[in-house]
Amino acid sequence: MKNIVCFGEVLWDVFPNHKTIGGAPLNVALRLQSFGHKVAMITKIGKDALGETIFEYIKTNGVEVDYIQKDDHLKTGEVEVSLNEEGSATYVIHAPRAWDAIELTEAAKQITATSDAFIFGSLVARTAVSKATLYRLIDCAPYKIFDVNLRAPYYSLEELNYLMNAADFIKFNDDEIFEICNSLYGKSIALEECIRLISKQTSTGSICVTLGAKGAVLFVDNEFYYNAGYTVNVIDTVGAGDAFLATLTHKLLTGSTPQNAINYACAVGAYVASQAGANPKFEKEDIEKLMLSI
Repeated sequence: MKNIVCFGEVLWDVFPNHKTIGGAPLNVALRLQSFGHKVAMITKIGKDALGETIFEYIKTNGVEVDYIQKDDHLKTGEVEVSLNEEGSATYVIHAPRAWDAIELTEAAKQITATSDAFIFGSLVARTAVSKATLYRLIDCAPYKIFDVNLRAPYYSLEELNYLMNAADFIKFNDDEIFEICNSLYGKSIALEECIRLISKQTSTGSICVTLGAKGAVLFVDNEFYYNAGYTVNVIDTVGAGDAFLATLTHKLLTGSTPQNAINYACAVGAYVASQAGANPKFEKEDIEKLMLSI
């Protein structure tokens, strides 16, 4: 069991006909907890009914809630989600919300400093308060995992460059890494070259890029590992990348080989995409069956 801290947004994903609890850092936290790790969530919710429901949901699912702040004025986060015919999602993210004002506390610094992994995304840096807190916690964290999450207009190249340089492990999707590589370095090159360039420029030895239905590529200790993906009937892609990252983190932190880690992570991500919602439950046998279906 590892001690893991997730930092950032918690919110409601509002679909046309229903809403579910989400936010990338929370999705990662919930999945890591399901693998048996001790997980703490650092975030902020509003003092409203939506926030109280999220708080109780997180607590019921075993993630530590001692570091969840409550705001007297800002509302709990909400995101409007639209799905196309292939199940791919687009988002309208309301602002400002409570998770835009996460404050630095001594308790948050202490739990981060004693963690085995500190996981954060780029979206939470969209406002000054939460960004300042993130930067201070990064300074405390022994091992930092950066989940790039480009949601225009809520990022800047300066912030992305800072966070990549601070991270020990970076996870992109293919669109994100090509956009960043071209914007920062003025180069439009092959995927492996992009990975090597970012690794060199940021001194980050571990990078992963998800490729949607085509799987993922993992770069660790100057070696590439590939998985071509698993075929499923996609219901929606919300949370699939978060499940992938949580699974990959779990496998790598508990001693799996990089190849085994990326294989299992791709299978979990595919399974989540085949189900409704970001955090469907599954059994080990469900994933093993999918992995044998190639």
